[in-house]
Amino acid sequence: MENKIYYTSTYNSPFGTYTLLSDGKNLVGTWFYGQKHYMEGNYLNTIEDNNLEIFNNTKRLLDEYFKGKRQTFENLPLYYCGSDFRKLILDLLQKIPYGKTVSYGYLANEAAKLSGRDKISARAVGAAVGRNPISIIIPCHRVVGADRSLVGYAGGLQTKIKLLTLEGVDITKFHLPNTKGQLISD
Repeated sequence: MENKIYYTSTYNSPFGTYTLLSDGKNLVGTWFYGQKHYMEGNYLNTIEDNNLEIFNNTKRLLDEYFKGKRQTFENLPLYYCGSDFRKLILDLLQKIPYGKTVSYGYLANEAAKLSGRDKISARAVGAAVGRNPISIIIPCHRVVGADRSLVGYAGGLQTKIKLLTLEGVDITKFHLPNTKGQLISD
């Protein structure tokens, strides 16, 4: 088995410490420190390197995003692995426009169309979305429940709310899980 070396760097976002992971050329992971599935994968050999070009570019783009001056990250070289299904879901996430939300069911329908299947379960989509290795840049925070609930963000629901608010989403039209549909504005 190959012992590949990965590089890490830290970015201090307005919403918490954010870890960046690279293979030296591509961005392969981004996580809020301590989030669910934090650095999940075979990243045994990591070296901190705050001078990699990919990290400098990512940090610059994140600065612009958090200042409201950037809506996409299309020029960053990303690498993610996994099943064809997982890759399909991550590709679909990147097509969700800034400031918009879609449901897990919507993504399931789109994935079914693209893969030539009759149906894909929203639950399967949720599992793939929940393990998004490149949060914010691949915008899984823009996925909500069909009932307008703010569910399923490994970085925590408060972070999801902050990210959606930053993007101009009116979160008062949504509710938190287990609140029996009580809107956030209530």
